[in-house]
Amino acid sequence: MSGLREKQKADRERRILQAAVTKFRADGYRAVRIEDLAEMAEVSVGTVYNYYQTKGDILIATVAMEVEEVLTAGEQILRDPPHGVSAALLTLIFSYYDHSLEYLSKEMWRTAMALAIEAPGTPNGRRYFELDQRLAAQVTELVIALQDRGDVRPDLDARAMGTLLFNNLNQMFLEFVRNDAMTLKALRDQVAAQTRPIAQLIAVS
Repeated sequence: MSGLREKQKADRERRILQAAVTKFRADGYRAVRIEDLAEMAEVSVGTVYNYYQTKGDILIATVAMEVEEVLTAGEQILRDPPHGVSAALLTLIFSYYDHSLEYLSKEMWRTAMALAIEAPGTPNGRRYFELDQRLAAQVTELVIALQDRGDVRPDLDARAMGTLLFNNLNQMFLEFVRNDAMTLKALRDQVAAQTRPIAQLIAVS
């Protein structure tokens, strides 16, 4: 019976998050009420509060859902990175970008970032930055993997380089979500232009 209860619990949470993705994207985060999400998810308002204390909790949970899928896809890239430092780095970075609007709109990303920055010591703030740290760690793991394969210079501080690469891709993503007119192609093109010279500098010649 406990297995069935867990399955039912997971299904209710999934429906709440799917409702949040749909309603936040369609109506805007600030316009949506908890009652709207409960109605769309076909659960009671009390049930929503059993899972999440605030609407912000639900938004950060959608970010976590997004990042978990991105990290899983990144693990597959790490198992067999493309040949060439530039190709390997951009494959991982683009996998992050290409999935970034799967669940969240730019407005949702801006709001989630604001929640995390305004209250970094809250559970939401800590969770958001923990997700960032996991993405940064994955970029670093790729640099280490390329170094182990002999593609990246052995004297390079792979952890420092991984942090630098992540900080740049993260800053550029911030620019992307800040600017509603900026396309995904423009983001990819700009980051590729920034990453390729770095790849040339750290690659074994």
